[in-house]
Amino acid sequence: MLKVELHTHTSDDPDDYIPYTTRELVDRAAELRYDAVAITLHHRQLDLAGIVDYARGCGVTLIPGAEVSIEGRHVLLINFPLNAGAERVRTFDDLAALRTRARGAGWLVVAPHPFYPASSCLNHRLEAHPELFDAVEISAFHTRWLDFNRRAREWARAQGKPLVGNCDVHRLSFLGPTYSLVDAAPDPHAICEAIRAGRVEVCSTPLSTARAAHELAQLLYGDVQKLRWRMGGRPAPASAA
Repeated sequence: MLKVELHTHTSDDPDDYIPYTTRELVDRAAELRYDAVAITLHHRQLDLAGIVDYARGCGVTLIPGAEVSIEGRHVLLINFPLNAGAERVRTFDDLAALRTRARGAGWLVVAPHPFYPASSCLNHRLEAHPELFDAVEISAFHTRWLDFNRRAREWARAQGKPLVGNCDVHRLSFLGPTYSLVDAAPDPHAICEAIRAGRVEVCSTPLSTARAAHELAQLLYGDVQKLRWRMGGRPAPASAA
């Protein structure tokens, strides 16, 4: 069984303030004994050619991906070919066309944090387009007393969709409390197909109230930094593998 994370951001992200590089993410994943990690920048599929061998040397298989905004709602596109046009998907019709173009196997469309109370979450759009999604995310951002994943579990069960556990990593400290165990070879195509077939188990430990508050504060700080970029206060962090 492979320990897998399918929802991470790095300093190459064009949209969010992320204070660590892809290599630093790989190093942290290796420390936590992850076997595979997907890099899912906002609106951009990172070319992993320059880092994949380093990651492999650390025991980590890197999976290409992107977190795109489809009609204002976030969707994870995992392991689509770079030339498939995943970054350009903007409507659910575009998503359906991408699935048709990609054909074959070895990729996934995942619904991230679908029923959380944010305008970027899918909510009723997921219910309107169940055929376009291969898996549903259980987000690490929950406590024993507050868990917006419950509806995701119920929806996935009713639709016969597999669940995957992700941390939506915007800080290295976010990685760890929730992950997937996947019965597959350490290969991106094999991992995606195993998840599609349901050979996946979610392991999740609720955050303490203090840790949840700290993570929320970190995200809010990132929003402030992003606003400063847009106002010309300082440039985004330098891109680095």
